[in-house]
Amino acid sequence: MQAAAPAWAPPIVSSASAVSARPRRGARAGAGAVRCELAVSAPSSAAGSLAPRWAQRTVVIPPQSRGCHLITPKIVNGIRDDLSEFKCGMAHLFLQHTSASLTINENYDSDVQFDTETFLSRIVPEGPSAPWRHTIEGPDDMPAHIKSSMFGCALTIPITDGRLNMGTWQGIWLCEHRDYATPRQIVITLNGI
Repeated sequence: MQAAAPAWAPPIVSSASAVSARPRRGARAGAGAVRCELAVSAPSSAAGSLAPRWAQRTVVIPPQSRGCHLITPKIVNGIRDDLSEFKCGMAHLFLQHTSASLTINENYDSDVQFDTETFLSRIVPEGPSAPWRHTIEGPDDMPAHIKSSMFGCALTIPITDGRLNMGTWQGIWLCEHRDYATPRQIVITLNGI
């Protein structure tokens, strides 16, 4: 009799003893659509290599000027060795700050970064006429908190075959919302098989 799978385990999808990556049904040819499968009924000799694994790193991004900055290469370089060990999984990025944010957006045309900063500055006023009560850390601080809340401080990105599985034109942005930036720490947690 087979024991029930633990609550964290994916459903049993086959009796195979290995991970498979195959195109999804109905996926366009060459679209890169992949389905990762894990058979929890794997023989004990293979189960150890299929056990979920975890890794965590903190990547420090040097101070950036105010605006949106493409940081994908810095993130990938910071986790490259760990990332290559995963066949299928998730990367969770968590920014440990309240006046900057993370988002995924255009990785090719830097005008998108400029236009995004312009938009944010228009919709979140700052300066002496702004209605903010929290001004003790400077006139750009409260607007930075609001902008940070709009984009957020966390991202989750799929991992496939040892790489972040993003679209062709997608990149990871650090949006710096302060005029006088400091280094920013991003805790990256990888989990999968």
